[in-house]
Amino acid sequence: MTAATALIGTVIALGTPDRAEAAVPDTIPLKITNNSGRSGPVYIYDLGTQLSTGRQGWADAGGTFHAWPAGGNPPTPAPDAAITGPASGQSTTIRIPKFSGRIYFSYDQKLDFRLTTGGLVQPAVQNPSDPNRNILFSWSEYTLNDAGLWLNSTQVDMFSAPYAVGVQRGDGSVSTTGHLKAGGYTGVLNTLRGQSGGWGNLIQTRSDGTVLRALSPLYGVETGALPASAMADYVNRVWQKYATSTLTVTPFAGQPNTKYFGRVSGNVMNFTDSSGAVVTSFQKPDASSIFGCHGLLDAPNDAVRGPISRTLCAGYNRSTLLTNPNQPDSSPANFYQDAVTNQYARAIHAQMADGKAYAFAFDDVGNQESLVNDGNPQQALLTLDPLS
Repeated sequence: MTAATALIGTVIALGTPDRAEAAVPDTIPLKITNNSGRSGPVYIYDLGTQLSTGRQGWADAGGTFHAWPAGGNPPTPAPDAAITGPASGQSTTIRIPKFSGRIYFSYDQKLDFRLTTGGLVQPAVQNPSDPNRNILFSWSEYTLNDAGLWLNSTQVDMFSAPYAVGVQRGDGSVSTTGHLKAGGYTGVLNTLRGQSGGWGNLIQTRSDGTVLRALSPLYGVETGALPASAMADYVNRVWQKYATSTLTVTPFAGQPNTKYFGRVSGNVMNFTDSSGAVVTSFQKPDASSIFGCHGLLDAPNDAVRGPISRTLCAGYNRSTLLTNPNQPDSSPANFYQDAVTNQYARAIHAQMADGKAYAFAFDDVGNQESLVNDGNPQQALLTLDPLS
């Protein structure tokens, strides 16, 4: 399971159905438009968990669910779930069911999916032996349930073949997000190449020289492409600052009176509530914990530690903790201004047409995520954009 899969429940916040609204049908249309300019074939996959049963599986072009068969150890080939996508300049419409999952797309060749005894093995291209390592592909994440549609573009695991997502609402209006600026794909890659500190090492190319993707910095640290000390200087300065001052976290936009107060003592940042009681503590985080929003910045699905951790994670990745003692900082003009920051996220956001992206796990803090949502979706949209 990759980071983005593990985070589907958090990056796509599920709502509660409004019984007064029209019921969301069992499937809705997804219009896929190929503006990539590439001449080869495109393959589409709709993979996920069926919400009514909790079973993992795939959906065909008509939206019919198929449960995965039993897997093995070593993993066994999964059934061919590929749907033929549109040629360049064309569109294809399929139907997507009530799922929490992913829409994958690949260029030129099909993806290689395998099944273990625990279910589907998602592609993990940070692993040199992954069978999908040399395939150009990407994916969107979505949840469709009785309360509506949540559909996002994501770069949590990697920045690769660009695309945008959208939704047509009940009144006929359309919302989209995820488009890069003109030249944005090349712009992100060139920014990483020009950034000192090993950030250019995140870029993976095929033996023929084709650029396939830039790995997220989490996987960069895990594979040694990015030094484990990438965030150490910033963390040290944060630790020094909040040994003698207070970091105030207000994690819920709708609850301005719910505040937590952080102070550093030795190797620990303790957070207290308004009564002065310690509610949770964090050890000094390393780069992996920051880039992955896990490990020493674990964010359980609770009412206290998780919300504080998500806020801290956003502050570290955006490097706003030193300049603003009141978090979260929701002003994009303040993000990524320190010399030590998540340069991957900085580059991606800078090249997005609307500035929105999921460049790390809790990039939705402060509503900076590339997400569309509607309670009465008439149609979902996926647009494959040029690699330029």
